[in-house]
Amino acid sequence: MASRALGRSLALQSLYEWDFYERKEDLKTVVDRNVKEFGPGFEERDYKYLYALTDGVQGKFDELNNIIGKAAPDWPVEKLSLIDRNILRIGLYELVYGKSMDVPPRVAINEAVELAKTYGGQNSSKFVNGVLGTIYRQIDPNADVKTQNVDSPDLKSDESSD
Repeated sequence: MASRALGRSLALQSLYEWDFYERKEDLKTVVDRNVKEFGPGFEERDYKYLYALTDGVQGKFDELNNIIGKAAPDWPVEKLSLIDRNILRIGLYELVYGKSMDVPPRVAINEAVELAKTYGGQNSSKFVNGVLGTIYRQIDPNADVKTQNVDSPDLKSDESSD
């Protein structure tokens, strides 16, 4: 698995755990524990990216939730599955702030869709694609958002993916 892909997976696992326990534990502690347990061989140089991503999501937590809520008004963030909402937070953070981490917008969307395919429910990838595509078109109205192997956006979430 590529370093950044593994970093995103570790970020998702850590954010999921952190969110599940209502953000009571220090996120860096959760990340370190998950890297130790699930990321053997994760390079020291890749920690910078992982910490930038998890710290960024944590630092922009309310802002990310507000953006997601506006893009998917029929699906309140707190009602989304833990997996879907954390994939959206990661994807949105990379989409909006990814330039500082050298992540092109389409890569941010594609990688979030891949996380949704791997970890989410049956409709998660379509939902994530639809929400992030909507946000990207608002950021760049001339954007032609196409991700790999995803049908047209469908703003439905699979609650059973928790």
